[in-house]
Amino acid sequence: MRRQKSQAIAATQTRMGRFGVMALGALGIALLATTVRGESHVEVSTNDAGETVITAHGYNYYGELEYPKDFEHFSYVNPDAPKGGSFSIDASGTFDSMNPYSRKGRAGALSSMMYETLLDGGAPADEYATSYCLLCETIEYDEGQNWVIFNLRPEAKFSDGTPLTAEDVVFSHNLSLEQGLPSYANAVKQRVIGAEVLDTHRVKFTFAPEISRRSLISQVGATSVWSKKWFEETGARLDEPRMETSPGSGPYMLDSYDINRRIVYKRNPDYWGKDLPINVGRHNYDEIRVEYFADETAAFEAFKAGEYTFRAEANSKQWSTGYDFPAVEKGWVVQEEIPDGNPPTNVGFVFNLDREKFADKRVREALALAYNFEWSNESLQYGLFSQRESFFQDTVQHARGLPEGAELELLQSMGDIVPPEMISEPVRMPHTSSPTRVVDRRNLRTAMGLLDEAGYSVGSDGIRRDADGNTLDIVIPINSSGSPTMESLIGTYVQNLQQMGVNAEMQKVDPSQYTLRRRDRDYDIVFDGYRTFIGAGTGLMQLYGSEQAAVSVFNPAGISSPLIDALIDKALFAETTDEETTALTALDRALRYEFFVVPAYYKSDNWLAYFNMYEHPEDMPPFDVGEMDFWWVNPEKAEALKAAGALR
Repeated sequence: MRRQKSQAIAATQTRMGRFGVMALGALGIALLATTVRGESHVEVSTNDAGETVITAHGYNYYGELEYPKDFEHFSYVNPDAPKGGSFSIDASGTFDSMNPYSRKGRAGALSSMMYETLLDGGAPADEYATSYCLLCETIEYDEGQNWVIFNLRPEAKFSDGTPLTAEDVVFSHNLSLEQGLPSYANAVKQRVIGAEVLDTHRVKFTFAPEISRRSLISQVGATSVWSKKWFEETGARLDEPRMETSPGSGPYMLDSYDINRRIVYKRNPDYWGKDLPINVGRHNYDEIRVEYFADETAAFEAFKAGEYTFRAEANSKQWSTGYDFPAVEKGWVVQEEIPDGNPPTNVGFVFNLDREKFADKRVREALALAYNFEWSNESLQYGLFSQRESFFQDTVQHARGLPEGAELELLQSMGDIVPPEMISEPVRMPHTSSPTRVVDRRNLRTAMGLLDEAGYSVGSDGIRRDADGNTLDIVIPINSSGSPTMESLIGTYVQNLQQMGVNAEMQKVDPSQYTLRRRDRDYDIVFDGYRTFIGAGTGLMQLYGSEQAAVSVFNPAGISSPLIDALIDKALFAETTDEETTALTALDRALRYEFFVVPAYYKSDNWLAYFNMYEHPEDMPPFDVGEMDFWWVNPEKAEALKAAGALR
């Protein structure tokens, strides 16, 4: 399966890099030479100001689109998929808001699905970093990508029947800057210096000079569009929790909710975009339902009883041993493993670098040695996982061994900002542990030596203290609605920390409190992750950049490093895809050198269990399972399950 995944990523990177051999210019400018090639499916012209203008029905930074302007549907969908039926999933914990754009409150699951964007960021699932027009018909941008114009579809409208116009687009953009997440707003303000209505169906965004052109068009094209009329009439705010929802323009709209029990979304029968080629074979259900449960145990029992119908399994114990209930034996429920073409999420034990005790890397290295991947994988996770070592796992950007070739030249060219050991020593690899016992005594001795060196001595009570008598306290919060396996994994880690003399504690907190603590970075260590990238994008700044480190909810460690900042810039301003790959490989090496996450496990497949009425294309795309996108219900199978009493 890992080979299939690597091949999928490599194939996509080859498509992404097809035009990368030509220079992009000092600011990473997209090339006219790229866009005029026949297979790129874009048009080139000159405007009244003498600028070269690219007009296209979608966007890719390199100007390459796999699908032509007159495509009928995406190649992986079933254009004849029947419409109808119900799709239901579970959610654990609680919700007290239907506004997903606020830091406050705990938003209901899927509460953003009602709102569309200018470019469809959810498709296609067979191209990486490419989006096609959804609310827009076409886009226009100059050769240097200094600005972009979106030509909206005149037929686009909200679920209340009001037309969606350029006024709504600019209003939504400004509302995000004024009341949206601070890390997002701050980043966008520095990159987008203008948003203006040209006419009812044309909107223009202008970008700041002398910054990378990466992700700028994609970013404004991915902003949700809300009804200006509704917000002005109601006085609602984007940064406040609320149960009332604004009208969306998407294929589904909120039908009903029962707080902490259920949310139901139903197909909008008047959805304006149902016949667009981009939507053919997609959005096939009449109803999408979310059932809430107190915890993962209750949720799994409900699935066994047919209270909901689709489960993306993350618990290795359940995947290995839990699917022996009657519905499986009768063929009502099936298990399926589908390869995942995306790099794995960078999960692990994340250090909160705002804590002074973690300033000494020796402390972080010592605490990392308490994690025994090998024992946890064999004893708790049924040997189903591999240990992650890279922030770009199994891709061409995955740093290995000593730097050499172009990567070595890049690091050497950056001067004193690069630590000498990053050049002279192999890239950091995760430690190994004994799979036969939970405490690896060799690692324990090494860890205790590091803590001694860092000034934390063991007292007569077995607890470590610094020179001022302060204990080495570590608090790890966990979500009380999480899986028992995750609780066992974190609990074992805490026990190993205690063996070292660390005053470690695992705190179970309710889902709302956990969400708040996660947002406020109120923890010493948290089991969390960083989103993955295959290519460069300005999102790297929100994940790892110093400027947003204090406020970014996407940077749970709060990592802030001049070296990382410089390598992100190198990637963003790369003039070829080879240079981009070199910079990202060096970035992987630097992220691992800084050591702010103890890398945990990953799997190469999606584990899916569902009632045997759902079907999907035989040839699945690499970058999305698409269960709520392009799967469908077989009506005959659904009726048979109902007749047999399989579903509640």
